[in-house]
Amino acid sequence: MSFAAYKEIIEEGDTVILHIGHENMYPLTVKKGETFQTKYGALKHEDLIGIKFGSKVHATKGYMHVLHPTPELWTVNLPHRTQILYSTDISMVLMQLDLVPGNVVVESGTGSGSLSHALIRAVAPTGHLYTYEFHKQRAEKAVEEFKDHGLSDLVTVNHRDVCMDGFGLDHIADAVFLDLPRPWEAVLSAKQALKLQGGRICSFSPCIEQVQRVCEVLSESNFTDVTTMECLVRKFEVKSINMPEPDLGDMKDPHELGQGEGEGHSSDVKREQVDDNGSPQVKYAKVEGSSGWQYKHKTRKNSEMFSFRTALPPHQMPGHTGYLTFATLYSE
Repeated sequence: MSFAAYKEIIEEGDTVILHIGHENMYPLTVKKGETFQTKYGALKHEDLIGIKFGSKVHATKGYMHVLHPTPELWTVNLPHRTQILYSTDISMVLMQLDLVPGNVVVESGTGSGSLSHALIRAVAPTGHLYTYEFHKQRAEKAVEEFKDHGLSDLVTVNHRDVCMDGFGLDHIADAVFLDLPRPWEAVLSAKQALKLQGGRICSFSPCIEQVQRVCEVLSESNFTDVTTMECLVRKFEVKSINMPEPDLGDMKDPHELGQGEGEGHSSDVKREQVDDNGSPQVKYAKVEGSSGWQYKHKTRKNSEMFSFRTALPPHQMPGHTGYLTFATLYSE
């Protein structure tokens, strides 16, 4: 199987995504004789072999769906070796780098491979990704994952510190992506890797001081169209709210209300008045032995209701992840 192309039938050795709920998914490599434990009980791997992706499968106490892996699903289910980019930032990177099938992309560093899978799919089936990781164990693990996911022909993993040693590539790349602590140290090597007719570069940095430094070096290296942006997700809950129709009461002058009842009489006198909003929400009454008017809330019965839709933000929302700086190198 391959993350870059879809297949229909599950086979032994395939990686699948077990979808139990929107916030409850698990990656699984199918192997005969093994059993996977879920909150719905045990699921035998053999029950998955031969069925179609997207099928509903039953465990001992419930059911789940088995999904074909995609870069988006892998991003939210992968084993974390480093901090990763999520789909919000990844989608912006792919668009701003103008990636199409057949492009050559250079990436540093590889990390957990979240962005790498999306880059490979964007340039497949005829493009290629050169990805660099300075940590040896992470680089070896990335090689293993790409092989398991059927992507080995589309990616080359290099164990290398590009800030010290550069990329070692000459004018073959259409785009370069940098996710480094000191990205400005790799800008000149990235320029050397880009094709002579030019290309695009992106740098991801969590701190604005890193952004300022890399923008200075980009400008000094003849990159133009330098732009920095931040991608933030704002989710709103759309719901219907029911409220009573406002009772505007008698539209006459409130001073005319109760004139025929004699305000000076000692007997009980009741009258309605409107509040500042023109709504008779209170009932006024002259009471024996009192020094003035007293009031109490008036309850309306059989009020008509009206409904409207509104959007409410949640109490807590994800915040800053990092800044994306893009620039273009034109042919000289």
